[in-house]
Amino acid sequence: MSQESPLSEPVIYHGKKFIVLSDWDGTITTQDSNDFVTDTFGMGRSDRVALNQRIRNGEDNFRDAFRKMIVSIVENGKEDGKVKHTFEFCKNAVANNIKVDDTFKAFYEFCETNDIPVVVVSSGMEPIIRAVLNKHLASLDGIQIISNEVKTYGDGSWDIQYRHPESGFGHDKSKAIAPYRNMQPAPIVFFFGDGVSDLSAARGATCLFVKYKPNGENELMEYCIMNKIKHRLFQSFEEAQGVMKLIIFAETEEEQQNIIAREWPEVA
Repeated sequence: MSQESPLSEPVIYHGKKFIVLSDWDGTITTQDSNDFVTDTFGMGRSDRVALNQRIRNGEDNFRDAFRKMIVSIVENGKEDGKVKHTFEFCKNAVANNIKVDDTFKAFYEFCETNDIPVVVVSSGMEPIIRAVLNKHLASLDGIQIISNEVKTYGDGSWDIQYRHPESGFGHDKSKAIAPYRNMQPAPIVFFFGDGVSDLSAARGATCLFVKYKPNGENELMEYCIMNKIKHRLFQSFEEAQGVMKLIIFAETEEEQQNIIAREWPEVA
């Protein structure tokens, strides 16, 4: 950890056959909360989408682009020099407007029943994630969240506190996967994501589930196609659970590997 971001180290689960790591915004939620506040209170959708495309194409990095989005939210909310779009204002707006995939709770309970840890790995800020959880999934308040934090200031302005400020990702999600891939024997790692914040994790998972977005903002899918990374599209956690069951309840390791090869084919 760096001196700028003394965030606590995540809990590592040992002795598990399977583990689920999932992005939060736009994956567990039906809309990305960071996109929502940027589009509504900051630079607007067109400028944000343009930044995301630059990240996907390697022309910019997530850390710097996301900070530009946050600056736009704070600056656009100033009236007579006073910040209107404070962090509390944005957190409440997210809690009141962002919904979760209505199949996620049952998916989480399925994983819990089958001794599969579920960890949220987010490039957002934990207080915002908790606000949505408390409103829509209060029973899951014990779920582990590996994310960034927030810094607030006396004048009402605020900024993100990155978990890995030295990384262009701000929060390098591959670091959450690495301890599991390095175990002997290694568990099967299911990673769920959708966008540019998940690019660092794309190559690390055993099984990469990519959320398909009808609105056309499918940066992770496009990145995987461009870089020939195996992935499987999904639109709900209920759908993904059906595929996971095939692997989890396979009778032999060979059968598991055959299922993975079939469901995650090479990208042409």
